[in-house]
Amino acid sequence: MTPALTGEVDLRDLIYYTVRGGWPGNLDAPVEDAQILPESYINAIIDDDAQRIDNIQYDKHKMQLLLRSLARNESTTASQSKLIGDMQEFDDESIDRNTAAQYLDVFSRLFLLDNQPPFASNIRSSVRVKQAEKRHFCDPALACALLKAMPERLLNDLNTFGFLFEAMCERDLKIYAESFDAKVFHYQDYQNREIDAVIELADGRWCAFEIKLGANQIDAAAEELLAIRNDIASEKNGVPPSVLCVICGLSNAAYQRPDGVFVVPITALKD
Repeated sequence: MTPALTGEVDLRDLIYYTVRGGWPGNLDAPVEDAQILPESYINAIIDDDAQRIDNIQYDKHKMQLLLRSLARNESTTASQSKLIGDMQEFDDESIDRNTAAQYLDVFSRLFLLDNQPPFASNIRSSVRVKQAEKRHFCDPALACALLKAMPERLLNDLNTFGFLFEAMCERDLKIYAESFDAKVFHYQDYQNREIDAVIELADGRWCAFEIKLGANQIDAAAEELLAIRNDIASEKNGVPPSVLCVICGLSNAAYQRPDGVFVVPITALKD
């Protein structure tokens, strides 16, 4: 890989791209109007599509609250029980397990959700791998709209934005991966090791990606990737990743580190 400068990145631009989403009709929307389209989409789902899909009148209020709980847990492996508890904690509203499961199924069938499945198929390691999916909306702009997370608010809450930024990167990774018949997963084991995104190629090779907002997080992310790779390689018949990469939001250069880990700014991912 030839090192290349990719241009300075403004945090406000990254936030705007996340809030705006990938909707074609929203690409030129001014920042103050960026949430109108995703808000309208959510309302249409709850008020119309969800009510017609099974010819059942579902509780619109509880559907809205469950979606807000999903937004608060974007890019996490929150269980259904966690979502139910989250609704109780933040909205003081209860929902039983069967109803929550039914609503989550409706959201999935309406393509509102696009969860990231767990990866273990090609590691062949003795390490036990968790099987929880990572929760995602089909576009992080929906989570922003549900949380009323306008750019100025996210600028002052980078912890929340970090999860939304990860979701945006993983959305784009999936689009790029599908263009060459690859699939995107995530990795999480019982030794508390995680890989934000795993791309598995059609021939069985796989690549590991960590996603970080700040350039000051690159070193730690690279070390985590190298440690996981080395552990898997040391296992009998273990199949380590072919590529290690840190995708960074606030970085202005694409390059390969001396330890072999690639660093790619999100703004250069398409190249």
